[in-house]
Amino acid sequence: MAKTVSADSGSTLKTVVNLWPYMWPADRADLKARVVWATFFLIAAKIILVIVPYFFKWATDALAHDGKTTPPLPAFLLAPVMLVIAYNVVRLVQWGLNQLRDALFARVGQHAVRQLAYKTFVHMHDLSLRFHLERRTGGLSRIIERGTKGIETIVRFTILNTAPTVLEFVLTAAIFAVAYGWLYVLVVATTVWVYTWFTVRASDWRISIRREMNDSDTDANTKAIDSLLNFETVKYFNNERMEAERFDRSMARYEIAATKTWTSLGWLNFGQGLIFGIGMTVMMVMSALEVQAGTQTVGDFVFINAMLMQLSVPLNFIGFIYREIRQALTDIEQMFDLLDVPQEVTDRPDAKPLSVIQGTVEFRDVHFAYDPERPILKGVSFSIPAGKTIAIVGPSGAGKSTISRLLFRFYDTQKGAILVDGQDIREVTQHSLRTAIGMVPQDTVLFNDTIAYNIRYGRPDADETDMRRASELAQISGFIEKLPEGYKSMVGERGLKLSGGEKQRVAIARTILKAPPILVLDEATSALDTHTEQEIQTALDLVSRGRTTIVIAHRLSTVIGADEIIVLREGVIAERGTHQSLLRQKKLYAAMWDRQREATEAEERLRVAREADELGVVVRRRTAEV
Repeated sequence: MAKTVSADSGSTLKTVVNLWPYMWPADRADLKARVVWATFFLIAAKIILVIVPYFFKWATDALAHDGKTTPPLPAFLLAPVMLVIAYNVVRLVQWGLNQLRDALFARVGQHAVRQLAYKTFVHMHDLSLRFHLERRTGGLSRIIERGTKGIETIVRFTILNTAPTVLEFVLTAAIFAVAYGWLYVLVVATTVWVYTWFTVRASDWRISIRREMNDSDTDANTKAIDSLLNFETVKYFNNERMEAERFDRSMARYEIAATKTWTSLGWLNFGQGLIFGIGMTVMMVMSALEVQAGTQTVGDFVFINAMLMQLSVPLNFIGFIYREIRQALTDIEQMFDLLDVPQEVTDRPDAKPLSVIQGTVEFRDVHFAYDPERPILKGVSFSIPAGKTIAIVGPSGAGKSTISRLLFRFYDTQKGAILVDGQDIREVTQHSLRTAIGMVPQDTVLFNDTIAYNIRYGRPDADETDMRRASELAQISGFIEKLPEGYKSMVGERGLKLSGGEKQRVAIARTILKAPPILVLDEATSALDTHTEQEIQTALDLVSRGRTTIVIAHRLSTVIGADEIIVLREGVIAERGTHQSLLRQKKLYAAMWDRQREATEAEERLRVAREADELGVVVRRRTAEV
């Protein structure tokens, strides 16, 4: 893959150099052939383009001098009408070659866009969890979207427009020098230089305006997506107006920046037109004086005018191309920055696949901190024998969920080691490590697809029988089969069409389908009501049977049967033992157990009272009816 370059540190030429491997792919001979043929038609079209005004000149002279032309022409072209026809036929051929060039290069350009978009997408998944927790998804998607479009702009305009424009300038200058003298070349060169200088300066001025507009657009889009993703929360707190005003403030900034962008574009176009108009006026006056002096024909006057009109097209493209490329570089600047973000967790060059024979897990003197000034784990050591279950409990912020993130190697430890069957997980491939571990999280977020797709996510190549068996073990098959579309039912964005318990069962089903030797249950039932928790716990007990299991729990009632319970407090192991032994110690675990038991009993009393009230209402209603 080509090494990327940021928009601020590299020129357009450097960007093209970095993009070239995508436009001239080493493994695609068919695309290389398209580039060669597109280049051939590009050159042919430009050569024909500078010939076109000659037919216009000859036709004019033929009409002005009763068919006498200089130089002499073949008999079949002496008729002015034939010259006019030839003029339009040549223009048509030139236009056709341009279209053929664009058609040939289309696949090349789109292939480059696809490869770079794919590289960015893969890179986003390779970056650390820390990066994604600090980024806003709405803004990230907008950056990638604009960056992809910007890449397409650069690929298309640098190859399809810049090269032909330079070639046309060279051919035009050569014709003027040979036919009319260096004075004409000087005027043309001066016009082009002033025009280009003005365009570059004005476009550079507009870049800051464009960047401000992009920032406002990203901010507005982020707020919109964030608000829609939290639709229920907005409704709970009746804050639709606040969200709309928050979004409108971002759009107001975008409106101001966008207005500046279009206004500055108007001034740029006016300045370009003025510069070219002055240059064209000077050359036409020079030609008119020579026609009056008899040193040029009317055909020469028309020829110079036609050449200048043709020259105005690539001149206009000079400004357009520069603006588009500079704006595209601005658009892909953040995308290049994303591609330059290094992976925090990488496989070592000599990393080997993890070999899981028994499934023992060991944390050996593990130290970790998200922020160096705030350590999370301070020398945690424990081991889980194969097929056993260990529970990790403790107050909020004690480092419980950090344990699972380190085991999955979303982060690397700062000190100490984590071993699976005696293998340091930093010395094995991440893919093999995560293949060996299953996860049932607290907040199960599903893909906006079918139930079948979400269950099969645990093992995409699983057949229908295995998928249905996993659903049965997760105790969700009965619910699915009652749905009108069964396993083809859509779950909605983030699974919002399913209840919390149903989503958890889907998560359990896909973990069963994955069939990992090591299982992590990260507060898998803490967000559920007591009744649903008991149902889910039965399925969890089933899926964890015979597997090395880490249960990260908030509700202590779910870890009573664990082989060992570890109590974390402020990043260290405060207590450890079985449920009964920890209760006998009457320390932190016992205190947590008493508080939760009291809360559960209060919840149960409230439920019984509510049911009694509802029963009383029913009895009174029926009594009244009688």
